[in-house]
Amino acid sequence: MEHFLITLFFTIFIATTLNIIFKRFGISHIIGYILTGVIIGYAFHFNGVDVKNLETIGEFGIVFLMFTIGLEMSLSKIKKMKDILLINGFLQVVISTILIYIIAYFIFELSIEIALIVSLAFSLSSTAIVLPYLKSSKDIYTPYGEKSTAILIFQDLAVIPILLLISFLTNDNLSIQEVLLKTVISALIITVLMFFVGKHLITWLLKFASDSRIDEIFIGAVLSIVVGASLLAEYLGFTYSLGAFLAGVIIVDTKFNIKVESDISNFKDLLLGTFFFAVGTKIDIVYFLENIHIVLGIFLLVMIIKALVVYLIIRRDSDADTSIKTAIALCQIGEFSFVILTLASNKNIIDENTASFLMLVSIISIILTPFLLNKISQISTLFAKNLRVDDIKVDEKNHIIVCGFSILGRVVARDLSDRNMPFVIVSNDIRQIQVATKMGYKAYFGHLDKKSVLEALKVEDSSSIIITINEIHEKILICDAILKYCPDANIILKYESLEERHILNDLKIKKFVHAHAEIGRLLVEEATHCCDLRLHRYD
Repeated sequence: MEHFLITLFFTIFIATTLNIIFKRFGISHIIGYILTGVIIGYAFHFNGVDVKNLETIGEFGIVFLMFTIGLEMSLSKIKKMKDILLINGFLQVVISTILIYIIAYFIFELSIEIALIVSLAFSLSSTAIVLPYLKSSKDIYTPYGEKSTAILIFQDLAVIPILLLISFLTNDNLSIQEVLLKTVISALIITVLMFFVGKHLITWLLKFASDSRIDEIFIGAVLSIVVGASLLAEYLGFTYSLGAFLAGVIIVDTKFNIKVESDISNFKDLLLGTFFFAVGTKIDIVYFLENIHIVLGIFLLVMIIKALVVYLIIRRDSDADTSIKTAIALCQIGEFSFVILTLASNKNIIDENTASFLMLVSIISIILTPFLLNKISQISTLFAKNLRVDDIKVDEKNHIIVCGFSILGRVVARDLSDRNMPFVIVSNDIRQIQVATKMGYKAYFGHLDKKSVLEALKVEDSSSIIITINEIHEKILICDAILKYCPDANIILKYESLEERHILNDLKIKKFVHAHAEIGRLLVEEATHCCDLRLHRYD
């Protein structure tokens, strides 16, 4: 018991520490859980040891992930997105699977069954990493975000028949016709039970729990629905994930969907963390280092294939920038590959060593994905002509450079425009540049921490450089680069707190503006003005 508590303490401590550090750099918490599994596996000598109980708990992380995906999939939304969801998603999965299968079967000489499973597993992308990034960055509302989301949803739906296929491949007792007939009958039964009987039962249970006004009862009701639907699906020969997904689809059309999603998110993240921790304990670092060239080679090959497939599919009706960004967002191998490979290994379709090697490829993909996503705009500029530094043409002198075009940047630009002062906008977010251009401003895509951009913007001839961005790490990089290029540059920088001001003290910036102090001053001025008007009225 004492050994277990020590292990549990270090697991929680390491996972928390790693994810706090990773959060500062925009790295997915999934990587933190995987690395925690690696560290704990070696530190406590159960690397490679059977951790089936841990995996069983972790698999419910995937179940809850599918449940939350179901909560996003109302029938009206599916109908609205049917073209990009069904056509683009179907083409991406099918073409990627065929190409990867050809390479796996003919070049790597894998058996038909293994090549098929590997190609299906590698054709899927990471919903757990890409979708949260799209939501947090607001890219989900951009053209590439919408198309990426649609393809991810189709991939998540495709997981269900893929898992059924694996079950079919291990069935030696029934013929193909019998398996198909059994599957159709079971599908009809689960549809009737879930959408006709279960829908009324689920709605009643959630209403009853909600009326109690006790959060624990409501959460208990949701957990009962998810687990119960999963068990029903498994009993009828399907996967746990299918039952959870259907439960989500039913709940999304009720008035409780928002509360259910918010209440279940912590459970989903915790269980997903357990799943990826279990995956991490299986990683053999020595084996990985010995075969790193093969692992990286296969990863790069799969990434290039998927990126090209996605690019060509999206390019049919979209511009180059949207196509490139969608390709970058979906070129990785997703978390469902672990589920598929684990199930195939448990069913003895793939031997354990091969499955472990293939998981290493998936792990490398997941680790590198956040870095690709964080640099997605910069990477797209390498291929899209209209976004190159060469296009920056600044002829003015004594102009003002506005760095960033979020809410504050727009306020600054509007005020400068009203005063008829010459200014240019620069941002490393293409969406901001597109908005600024539509508003009639001179706006350029670029990074102010790059010398080529500083030269093109003629920083040395500018009167001021207004930094409107919020991220302190970016502020330091940009200001340091500007001052190295032009020590006399007149940088005007806002700061949010005394702690941030202290961090920025080392930079020789001429003018700091305290955001809250300025807002407070304006509020007082406005209040004083209103008070004077009222006094004048009474007089």
